[in-house]
Amino acid sequence: MVQLKSFVCNAFQENTYLLFDETRECVIIDPGMNSGTEENAVFNFVKAENLNPVLLLNTHCHIDHVLGNKWAADTYGLLPQFHEGELPVLSFVPSYAASIGVHYEVSPLPEKFLPETGSITFGNSRLDLIFAPGHSPAHLCFYCEQDNFLIGGDVLFHGSIGRTDLPGGNFDQLIKNISEKLFALPDNCIVYPGHGQETTIGFEKQHNPFLK
Repeated sequence: MVQLKSFVCNAFQENTYLLFDETRECVIIDPGMNSGTEENAVFNFVKAENLNPVLLLNTHCHIDHVLGNKWAADTYGLLPQFHEGELPVLSFVPSYAASIGVHYEVSPLPEKFLPETGSITFGNSRLDLIFAPGHSPAHLCFYCEQDNFLIGGDVLFHGSIGRTDLPGGNFDQLIKNISEKLFALPDNCIVYPGHGQETTIGFEKQHNPFLK
């Protein structure tokens, strides 16, 4: 069984997720840590739970989701993995960080990129890839079928959706991917988004004003 721990990080209130199972192997998803306090919270949890981080994943590469990539790489010897289509987004982060006064240590690049479909394994567990661009040009979600939850990044929120007014955003594409790919998941699938509280697929089908 996969267990999940979330940390709210940086000025954008981004959700950083740690996933781990009974083997103690751990996946870090969207590390947004941007201060010593935030880094220590993650480090201390990993140490207290005797976890072994083996994967560093990004749903997409907007600034708030990659601020901790360099720290995670230095601390655990992991290079990030994301879809290659996010490279232009990542390359823009240094100039954007400087323009808004956010300290950013440049993320290392992947040795390998994630595909649009397929799966990732850690310990005794598997995450299936769901390619859902629209908020960003090559956004991925990670679905754990065995425990019926989705790490959704900035695609679908409680009562809302990811913004599409940033470079590479496309409203129609986002709605199509939510409707055809995410809404194909079970209604009781828990969605852990990149910001804010968790939700379920069924709740969003019934109540999300953008998907009516």
